[in-house]
Amino acid sequence: MANVTERFGLRPSRQLNGSPFINAQNRYRVATDNSTNIYQGDVVIPFNSGTVGRAVANTSTPAVGVFNGCFYTDPTTQKPTWNNYLPSSINASDIVAFVIDAPDTVFEVNANGVFAVADIFKNFSVNNATGNIQTGISYVQLDVANSGTDSTYLVQAIDISGDVLNSDVAVSNANVLVRINNHFYKAATAGL
Repeated sequence: MANVTERFGLRPSRQLNGSPFINAQNRYRVATDNSTNIYQGDVVIPFNSGTVGRAVANTSTPAVGVFNGCFYTDPTTQKPTWNNYLPSSINASDIVAFVIDAPDTVFEVNANGVFAVADIFKNFSVNNATGNIQTGISYVQLDVANSGTDSTYLVQAIDISGDVLNSDVAVSNANVLVRINNHFYKAATAGL
């Protein structure tokens, strides 16, 4: 059965120990002059300015976590604004990103090609797809062509999703359960 192609970035699923995900997240600052849209489900990395920003494909920079929305004062209307994504056009001095940053959070992500059972426990990059400005949801996918055992890869595959509409490993676009491997708050590990 073909998988449903649905891109949604990294979506929290549970904790590595099996306990449920309870929406735990923390606040991080985003630079006033941020020049890249950041979508809900995008991986964010730290900058030496004390801020976070969107990770690019194939980065070896440790990730802080996954962007889950933001709050800022709209510079045009002067209204406090909550948004699923941060438009690059926003130039506000009070941008706060909400980031799912617990190192043991397990995320579900759509693979951009065929993901085999033998790929479990490998480390992977994510691609650099932009998101949907209407919904604010990321279109980032697991980059199945960019994997290996090196600990600098961003995520580690730990299982295939239990979603019956997206768990067929014989075709493209299966959903995969991953953890952030190259995490700012936890040492990275080599894949198998």
